[in-house]
Amino acid sequence: MKIDKQNKNGKEVSIVYEKDNSINVNIFNNKILMEIAGSFDNNFKELEKISGSKIYFRGNSIAIKGEKYANEKVKNAIEYLIYRFKSDKKIDKNDIITALNADMIQETKIQSSVQSLGEIIKTPKRSVIPRSKKQKEYVKSLKTNKIIMSLGPAGTGKTYLAVAAALSMLLEKKVERIILSRPAVEAGEKLGFLPGDMKDKIDPYLRPLYDSLYDLLDYDKIQRKIESGAIEIAPLAFMRGRTLKNSFAILDEAQNATEIQIKMFLTRIGENSKLVVNGDPSQIDLPNKNHSGLVKSQSILKGIKEIAIINFDHQDVMRDPLVTKIVEAYQKNTDDQS
Repeated sequence: MKIDKQNKNGKEVSIVYEKDNSINVNIFNNKILMEIAGSFDNNFKELEKISGSKIYFRGNSIAIKGEKYANEKVKNAIEYLIYRFKSDKKIDKNDIITALNADMIQETKIQSSVQSLGEIIKTPKRSVIPRSKKQKEYVKSLKTNKIIMSLGPAGTGKTYLAVAAALSMLLEKKVERIILSRPAVEAGEKLGFLPGDMKDKIDPYLRPLYDSLYDLLDYDKIQRKIESGAIEIAPLAFMRGRTLKNSFAILDEAQNATEIQIKMFLTRIGENSKLVVNGDPSQIDLPNKNHSGLVKSQSILKGIKEIAIINFDHQDVMRDPLVTKIVEAYQKNTDDQS
């Protein structure tokens, strides 16, 4: 069976299914083909490693050989990568992992399903696309709910997607400022005295938030928005007594906040504002882990329909596949001990 994605004159992709379950994907746009393959064919090597299929690349033809289901996943992944490149003009390693994600591959038409969801977050440097069903639910909540709580392990996109949604709303003038906050709790280490002004002292705690911002908007533009107050960095302790209007506020690492602190943050909400609370209950750095208020707050607030609560798990980890295995191993160890 042969499937042509365009007509003969302007054909971009053709797909041929062979009797031995192998699939040939022919890409007739050389620029797209080179980007899909990656430097030294590294993208294909990554697809092979994750899927178990073998990929043979010659000329404009990509031959996929292996088990039938794995071959279909790789074929769908290549179609997804074509879409990603046409959307953002680049492909990164996370896109390779996303392309083979089981939740995405279950969609029968990857390109049309992604486009029709209305869950793409547009930012100047890239389009941010949800990489799992739970991420789609999270992005939808970020757009529709006033308060969103997300709990789950590292690498599930809690912070990155929230920052992307906040930045998109700021640039579209739907809010006037972004407020980024974290509890100033050291991750198992004593940093001692930190020199400089208040910003210098809290910056080490907020580095992941900065990294997300810089990945979505040019460094100079981010700095100008920080200087103008359009993006504000504030320790959680400094939020007391404020009312947030026309704002998108994110509390990150909320597993290190007490129940009283989370209540204080949530009750800051004012007119035309969104609040996001993110945390990983498995990474509590408080001296007494029982003082963490994240899981307690989830239980207390679960009946309020205006508050969305999203629980991620290891299946939603979108970093290197090894991260998923690490999270699973630690979770299994915790379950065995309980």
